[in-house]
Amino acid sequence: MLQRKTADLRDQYGIAYRITGVATRRLGWLVAPDGFAAGKLLNAQFTEAEKVEGLPEWLAAAKPHAVFEASSLNAETGEPAITYLRAALEMGAHAISANKGPVIYAHKQLTELAKARGLRFFHESAMMDGAPVFSLFRETLPAIELRGFRGVLNSTSNVILDCMESGMAFDDAVREAQRLGVAETDPGNDVDGVDAAVKVVGLVNVLMGGDLSLADVNRTGIRSVTAERLREARQSGETWKLIGRARREIGGAIAASVAPERIKLDDPLYSVRGTSLAVGFETDVFRELFIAERDPGPEATAYGMLSDFINAVRSH
Repeated sequence: MLQRKTADLRDQYGIAYRITGVATRRLGWLVAPDGFAAGKLLNAQFTEAEKVEGLPEWLAAAKPHAVFEASSLNAETGEPAITYLRAALEMGAHAISANKGPVIYAHKQLTELAKARGLRFFHESAMMDGAPVFSLFRETLPAIELRGFRGVLNSTSNVILDCMESGMAFDDAVREAQRLGVAETDPGNDVDGVDAAVKVVGLVNVLMGGDLSLADVNRTGIRSVTAERLREARQSGETWKLIGRARREIGGAIAASVAPERIKLDDPLYSVRGTSLAVGFETDVFRELFIAERDPGPEATAYGMLSDFINAVRSH
């Protein structure tokens, strides 16, 4: 995405860049202070790279102005991503993440650290593959009161329910989701609502100023949605979706849940099929303001990180 948008970065925003460090579990900690060649990176060629021992050495050698963090989600602690992002900020780099863990466990701390250093901690790709959810409220909806939200937040459960609605058994639907590449070998986090609950917590804590943990989300997965329940709904022109929702109650407490819900034909969430996602926000101005994306892929996640990079650099 950086390579594709190089001319736009230069001509529209006056941003030039070079990639001075790459780190993965397989490759280790690689640096090229003069910059990696983008074409070689895309072909996994690291001939100009120097290998260092770990995170502190990598940051010291790469000297980044921005760090893109895209490690795997640890839904229990958010580590090691939180450590990576904190270290980047402490050495003077903007921290850009596509990881939900730091958002639900350390958003406030990382945001305050970034502010103290005159930097930015942005995470647009952590929730809906780069769709402008966080930046929408941060940049374009000043003085809005967010009262609650609801949405289809997990694509794997959505694919499985679609497959079951077409006649597949649950296990066959899971295998189809795995074949499509949207379900893990162990799909438990998706079918049991953990991934959706993580996203609910992230949205509540960032956009509503909450302080929820996963344990605060009343969670039920899709295993209880049988073929019979799907058939009954279809006969009535309705469907089942796994819905994540939260709402501020009288007194200020925030109630949050993830559970299968029977959705009517005239509901905007009815048409969210396959790997598509959508969330509707209830505010004091808009009865329900929807953001939806149709069948997003890795490119959408990459774009979310690119947009965070541009916004971080422009605001610095």
